[in-house]
Amino acid sequence: MVDSAEPQAQLNERLLQAARNGDANQVQALLKAGASADARDGNGRTALTWAAKGDHPAVARILIAAGADPDLQDDQRNTALLVTGETGSVALLREVLRAGPDLTRTNRFGGTALIPAADRGHLAYVRELLQTTVVDVNHVNNLGWTTLLEAVILGDGGPTHTEIVRELLAHGADRRIADRDGVTPLQHARQRGYVEMVAQLLKESPGSV
Repeated sequence: MVDSAEPQAQLNERLLQAARNGDANQVQALLKAGASADARDGNGRTALTWAAKGDHPAVARILIAAGADPDLQDDQRNTALLVTGETGSVALLREVLRAGPDLTRTNRFGGTALIPAADRGHLAYVRELLQTTVVDVNHVNNLGWTTLLEAVILGDGGPTHTEIVRELLAHGADRRIADRDGVTPLQHARQRGYVEMVAQLLKESPGSV
């Protein structure tokens, strides 16, 4: 039960808890009672960020409709979009994209949402982000790595990461960009014995898709 006479801070705390729990009905009721769509917890996480962490698209949809800001960063510099890059949830990504998030926001490692998605093997997510947004495929993070480098270095060289490499190349990833030691994605793949990945990296640059 929600009482609109509750103090704002209490409404906000209940909203955050409801978002964490994925309780869409409670979130709706609390917003109607006056809870702030941009309420934050002690770590700076918003209800939308919690919805992203828990993969609760219905909650995210309600919060965004109520005007939740998708670009608010917590004390780890994560936004809701950046969290979806870690979880790989395409459903949550689609909801957050409706809010028009800043695709250039970076996490504490200086990476966009595309980078952790690629290194963790979230193929469907990588495809969705590349096909529906203008995310910078050649962004370089604090380690001096592009998404392509990250997919090779932190990936396992298997079919999923190899397909991610193919998708990145098809969407303009520059295979010539090396790490800070001058090692290219191709050289990293060769060093690791990733035969199929090497084959992808040796192909002629595809046209735009």
